[in-house]
Amino acid sequence: MQVLELIIFAGLAAIVLYQLYAVLGRRVGRQPEDNQPQPETAQGPVRPLDRPLEPVDDGVALTGLAAVRALDPSFDVSRFLGGAKQAYEMIVRAFAEGDRATLKNLLAPQVLASFEQAIDQREAEGRTETVEFFHSPRADLEKADVGPSDLARVVVRFLAEFRSRSKGPEGEAVDDRRTAELWTFERNLKSRDPNWMLVHVDAAEA
Repeated sequence: MQVLELIIFAGLAAIVLYQLYAVLGRRVGRQPEDNQPQPETAQGPVRPLDRPLEPVDDGVALTGLAAVRALDPSFDVSRFLGGAKQAYEMIVRAFAEGDRATLKNLLAPQVLASFEQAIDQREAEGRTETVEFFHSPRADLEKADVGPSDLARVVVRFLAEFRSRSKGPEGEAVDDRRTAELWTFERNLKSRDPNWMLVHVDAAEA
């Protein structure tokens, strides 16, 4: 009989200990670490990972590529630079050949006026010129931003090597050139016209 009572008491004690462990093993009430400050974001305490953060307009102005992509999510740097290299070759060739029609479609009015002035002077001197590229120019993104009226400006650094052949009253001349320039392209991102216009040209270090 005593043995049976001991077995019953032992079983009851095991059950009580198990329940105590189950309770103490969980966080009940405030814990000491709860007094530590919780990390916060600009929108408040950090939320669980399974609850995605909701976008909030915090009033911070976007700049650079982020500003361009905010208005034109399809903007792709690689594709843009590929098109810029094609435009570069077309413009350099058109300028050399005096092709005003091609230049008119690719240049902003103030740049077109400067190019046409140089073409007029060359023609007045009885000179002609052609250009032959040794290879495709190198194009690197230098800067991008969006200004007032959603006007995007992208600056591209070009490195190019080409051969210029010119003919004039004194004969023919051949000139191998290596140029480094910064070209600024501009486009209104709200416009349906996808074309970028060349609005400025600066010399750069090779």
